[in-house]
Amino acid sequence: MLLLRCPLPLLLLLLPLHSKPQKLPTRDEELFQMQIRDKAFFHDSSVIPDGAEISSYLFRDTPKRYFFVVEEDNTPLAVTVTPCDAPLEWKLSVQELPEEASGEGSGDPEPLEQQKQQITSEEGTELFSYKGNDVEYFVSSSSPSGLYQLDLLSTEKDTHFKVYATTTPESDQPYPELPYDPRIDVTSLGRTTVTLAWKPSPTASLLRQPIQYCIVINKEHNFKSLCAVEAKLSSDDAFMMAPKPGLDFSPFDFAHFGFPADNNSGKERGFLKSSKFGRQAPPKPRVDLHRICIGNKNIFTVSDLKPDTQYYFDMFAVNTNTNMSTAYVGTFARTKEEAKQKTIELKDGKVTDVFIKRKGTKFLRFAPVSSHQKVTFSVHSCLDAVQIQVRRDGKLLLSQSVEGVRQFQLRGKAKAKYLIRLKGSKKGASMLKVLATTRPNKQSFPSLPEDTRIKAFDKLRTCSSVTVAWLGTQERNKFCIYKREVDDNYNEEQKKREQNQCLGPDTRKKSEKVLCKYFHSQNIQKAVTTETIRGLQPGKSYLLDVYVIGHGGHSVKYQSKLVKTRKFC
Repeated sequence: MLLLRCPLPLLLLLLPLHSKPQKLPTRDEELFQMQIRDKAFFHDSSVIPDGAEISSYLFRDTPKRYFFVVEEDNTPLAVTVTPCDAPLEWKLSVQELPEEASGEGSGDPEPLEQQKQQITSEEGTELFSYKGNDVEYFVSSSSPSGLYQLDLLSTEKDTHFKVYATTTPESDQPYPELPYDPRIDVTSLGRTTVTLAWKPSPTASLLRQPIQYCIVINKEHNFKSLCAVEAKLSSDDAFMMAPKPGLDFSPFDFAHFGFPADNNSGKERGFLKSSKFGRQAPPKPRVDLHRICIGNKNIFTVSDLKPDTQYYFDMFAVNTNTNMSTAYVGTFARTKEEAKQKTIELKDGKVTDVFIKRKGTKFLRFAPVSSHQKVTFSVHSCLDAVQIQVRRDGKLLLSQSVEGVRQFQLRGKAKAKYLIRLKGSKKGASMLKVLATTRPNKQSFPSLPEDTRIKAFDKLRTCSSVTVAWLGTQERNKFCIYKREVDDNYNEEQKKREQNQCLGPDTRKKSEKVLCKYFHSQNIQKAVTTETIRGLQPGKSYLLDVYVIGHGGHSVKYQSKLVKTRKFC
């Protein structure tokens, strides 16, 4: 029996007085399914269609009422109300249908206002009421005929909600059915992964309807409906843009608030062109919430989680034919702690080699045995840049990226203990040399210029020699230059793989050594040295490396330079 099959005067009564007349669909009409897909069809109506889910909007503390008619007694009835982002108070009541004609047999219909007064003056019989944010149902296998009223109220905030009503609940079944055990099981737990499993929906396994499962992960709480998830995921606070009740707006626009406008409907009706109709609010912070739809699988591993962090997991079965969903019983789990790392102890004035895995972390500790006014940390990142943090007795003193050789001088404190945290590169493993000392004059690493490139002079290139130059500093250091013949197809990618600045001259063959010399200049602008490398073969490619060696014997390699001699001279 249909919800919408009712006398015309009554439908006119239920529609707003200023609305244009419209033809409401029923199950007997051929175009019902087409009309039900057009959500704008019901935007200016207070009538609930039979067998279709409607989405609507509530202002805080402003009640809303919907109507539907059941014509015959003993009619099955099911009503589902889905709160989205706030708890709702709602009740369902029924009253007898009013007579269509007046008493005295004149046959003339009663005036519209008189019919309206006849309905609204009667409270009707309350069938069901609920207050909360659960998806709640009213189901009856045998309902009396009458005019049904659904009253809704939100006391917390402006909010969205969904309503579904049907007189054929057995055959419709638009919501996926839950299995006998609707819980989500955590089958495996790691530091960054959680594996979930659940029993399939009977709608998929028995009724063979298309079902897909969507997992929602967040750190705050479980969700009771996919509608609530979608409200939380909204990046813009569309609710606050809704006009205040009493202002001039059309029912069509009212129904659109908080929902994306279809095609150009918003433009055609001048949707929110004037800011005076909106309530402006600062944007909400981005929510750490993720939704993943995985098809019809019933086991899934969530990865890229943070160690020692509690996560909430929700599962929703979605009927892809109706786009309506049912929530499993959500769960939560805490990922395992990061493995306790051994802290490396630094000795005053001694260089320590450190290896860090890709995206890994290492902790170093420096506890000077004597009182000190200053402490110096020297870090040589051999490959890519790394992140360094230095804390003194728990207080953060330094946090920045380090590439090449960097030196940091910090104010000391009696009996202070320093904790150094090194975080590796995302590109690959990291290698470092770290020195901590309370004696500022003891520097094991050589000083470097800002630019560590080697420049080759093309005009001075011959068939047997090349001339190069590089920058020095005001500190007198030893420079050694090495050459190595490479194939003509040697490229920048191969050169990059060999850019380990911590590999010193002791790793090179003696035959590759060209010369060593000392060099410095008090005038930093003139701290440039040149060198001509002779005895090369015509038309051959060579990789040149310059090493600067400090007083403590530690070396740093400049950026390699690929050169090629002339083939014909």
